Amino acid sequence: MRALTTTDVARRPLPGTVVPTAIRFSPDGSTVTFLAAEDGSLDQRLVAVDVAGLERRVIPTPGVVVAEDDLPLEEKLRRERARELAVGVTRYQWAGSGGRVLVPMADGLWVLDDLDAEPRRIVESGPGTPLLDARLSDDGTLVGFVRGDEVHVADVEAGDVVQVTSGAAGTGRTNGLAEFMAQEEMGRSYGFWFSDDGTHIAFCEVDERHVPTYRIVHQGSDEVGPGAQEDHAYPFAGAANAVVRVGVVPTDGSGSDRPVWLDLDATGIGSDRYVARVDWTPDGAVVVQVENREQSRLDLVRYDITTGEGHLLLSETSDVWINLHDHLRFLADGSFVWASERSGFCHLELRAADGSLVRVLTTGESVVTRVVAVDAETVWFTSTGPTALERHLHRVALDGSGGAERITATPGVHASIVHPGTGHRIDTSSSPTTPPQVVLTRGDGSTAVLHDASTDVRVAELGLAPPVDRIVTAADGTLLHAAVYLPDGPAPHPTVVSVYGGPHAQMLTHSWGPTVALRSQYLRQEGFCVAVVDNRGSTDRGLAFEGALRHRMGTVEVDDQVALVRSLVEDGITDPDRVGIYGWSYGGYMSAMCLARRPEVFAAACAGAPVTDWDGYDTHYTERYMGTPQSNPDGYREGSVMTHVEGLRDRRLLLIHGLIDENVHFRHTARLLNALIRAGIDHELFLFPDERHVPRSEADRSFMEDRIVAFFRDALA
Repeated sequence: MRALTTTDVARRPLPGTVVPTAIRFSPDGSTVTFLAAEDGSLDQRLVAVDVAGLERRVIPTPGVVVAEDDLPLEEKLRRERARELAVGVTRYQWAGSGGRVLVPMADGLWVLDDLDAEPRRIVESGPGTPLLDARLSDDGTLVGFVRGDEVHVADVEAGDVVQVTSGAAGTGRTNGLAEFMAQEEMGRSYGFWFSDDGTHIAFCEVDERHVPTYRIVHQGSDEVGPGAQEDHAYPFAGAANAVVRVGVVPTDGSGSDRPVWLDLDATGIGSDRYVARVDWTPDGAVVVQVENREQSRLDLVRYDITTGEGHLLLSETSDVWINLHDHLRFLADGSFVWASERSGFCHLELRAADGSLVRVLTTGESVVTRVVAVDAETVWFTSTGPTALERHLHRVALDGSGGAERITATPGVHASIVHPGTGHRIDTSSSPTTPPQVVLTRGDGSTAVLHDASTDVRVAELGLAPPVDRIVTAADGTLLHAAVYLPDGPAPHPTVVSVYGGPHAQMLTHSWGPTVALRSQYLRQEGFCVAVVDNRGSTDRGLAFEGALRHRMGTVEVDDQVALVRSLVEDGITDPDRVGIYGWSYGGYMSAMCLARRPEVFAAACAGAPVTDWDGYDTHYTERYMGTPQSNPDGYREGSVMTHVEGLRDRRLLLIHGLIDENVHFRHTARLLNALIRAGIDHELFLFPDERHVPRSEADRSFMEDRIVAFFRDALA
C-alpha cells in the first residue's frame, strides 16, 4: 500500500468509482448498453453486451466527441447543474420500440438504426447553433431538439427538419427549455415531451424578461467585453419567478403559430406557481404537476389537448413541504402509480384513471427512493431499509396480494434497472468494503458480473479503510447516523468535521462513497480524526426528520454537529481545543455558521462556496425550507452568517469561492467579507477566477487540497 497524496484527492474519477453509467436494456431485452470509461478516465464510450452470450463490444463513436472546452455555454451550464464531468460520449437514447439509438455528439445528432448499422448524422450543429436536449420519439421515427430557443423536429428517415414552435426566438423567452429553477432545484431537466404516438409535443414557454439579470464577469479572462461576461435571469428568494406556461403543438409543424395552451389556472392554485412535471398518458392526454409557490400543495391535472381544459386528478398538501418525485407511471387502462408522503414517509399507491385511490401499495418507516419499472402486474422500486443507510430493490403486486418483497440480498446500497418483459435486471451495488459491482441477473436466475470496480489498481494500492459507524443523540433525543475516520496514534486527536448538513442530501450510506472520501482519508493519514453526521433536516428519514429545520436553517443542523463533537470529546477521541470543520455549498454555509454560532466548540472552519444569507439564494430551494424573507424575517436574520459575525473573532476562517459561480454567487462571500472587514475580524480568502460552483479543473482542485490541509495543520496545531 502507498500513502495518499493531495493529487490523489483532487483526481477524478476517484478510485473504484469508474462504473458503467446510463445502463439500459434494448426494447426487446436482448442487449444491455451503457457508457463506460477506462479506469482513471472520464472519457466514455458506448458499450453493448449481449445478455445471452455476454459478448461485449464498443460501438464505434460517431462524429466529434464531447470535450469540455468546446461546448457552447448552454451545454456547459447544463453539465454544471447536472454535476457532469464525463466527456467523449455523454448521452444516448434507445427508442421505445425497435432498435434505433440516438447519440448526440459535439457536431450534431447521430442515429444508429441498430447497433450494427452505420451511424447517420440527422442534424448538423455549428458555431452559435447548439442543438439542446435532443430526444427520440417513442417509435424512433422523429428526433426533437431545441435550437435558437424554439423546438424543432427532424424526420429520422428523410432528415427533414421542421420548426414546431414559434414566437420566442429573439424576444427573451424560450420554447422547449427548462428554466434555471427547474434544472437546478426541481429535478426537471427538459422543457418538451413527445406524445406516446409521436404526433404531438407538449412544451414549456418560459418568460424571464421581468426577472432581474445578474451579471457574472469572467475576471480571470484575457478577453474583455461581452465575451467575458454572462447575464443570468436569477430569481432571488422573495422576488419574481419566471412565468411558465405549457402548450401543445403537432410534430409536423402545422400548428407552430397556434399552440393549444393548457389552462394552468384550472385548479385555482394561483398564478405564482411552478410547473413541476409534465407527462403524457397512453390515451393522448397531458398530465401536469402544478405546485404552488409556498410548495405546500401539488396538483396533478389531466388536460385535453384539443381544448386545453384541465381536470384535477388529485391534490397533495403538506404542513412541512412537498418533495417532488419522479414516481408517476401510467398503466394501459389509464390507472397510475403515484407516491405520497401523507404518512410522513414516501410510499407508493395505485390510483384509478380518475385519480381516486385504489389501494396503498407500500407502508412503514422506509422511504421509496425510485420507481424502477412497472408492468400490468408489478411495480419494482428502490427504498431504504433495513436502515436509512441502505438501498434495496423491491417489488410489489399492483393487485394488493402480499406485501413488498425485497429482491436484493447483499448489504449495502443497490441501484437497479429491470426489463419487465424478460425478467432480466441489472444491479449496481457497493458497500463500505466493496467498490461498485455491476451484476446481470437473467430472467432464469443465472447471473454474470458485467463490471467490478475493485479491479481499479488504485483500490489495492491505497488500501482504504472505511470509517467507523457511530450513533449520536440529538438534543431532542433523535438518533443520528455518524461515522469517524480514526487516525493512528494516541487520542485525543485534533478533529475535523466534514459537513454538508442541508436538506435533500445524505452524507453517510453503507456504500463505497464514504470509504473513497479522499479528503477525509488524507486528513486521517495526516493525524486528524475526521467525523461526519447526517443531522436533522437531511433526506430519506421521513418528513418529521427533514422538517426539523423548517423556517430555521442554521439552527438544528448546527446543534447536531455540536452533539457529534461533544460525543467524541466525552469518549476521549477528540481534543476539545483543536476542532475544525469544512464543507462546500450548504456545507460551506454550515462550516461558517458552526464557527460563528458555536466558537466555543469550533476553532477553525474552511467554508467553500458558502451561502451566507438566504435572501441571496434562489426561490424554489430557499422558500421550500424558509418561506420568503417577507414571511419569515426572523428566520432569515437568524439564518444569516453576517448576523453572527462576532462569533468569528479570534477564530480561524478560510473562505473559498469560484468567481463565475452561477449557483451560489461570489456575492455571498463578498457580503461576508464586508461584514468581517467592518468588524475588524481577520480571515483568509482563496478564489478561483475561472471556476463555477464546483471546481472542474484538476489543477485547481489539487492546489485547493494543498491549501485546505495546510490551513488545518496550522489552525489546529
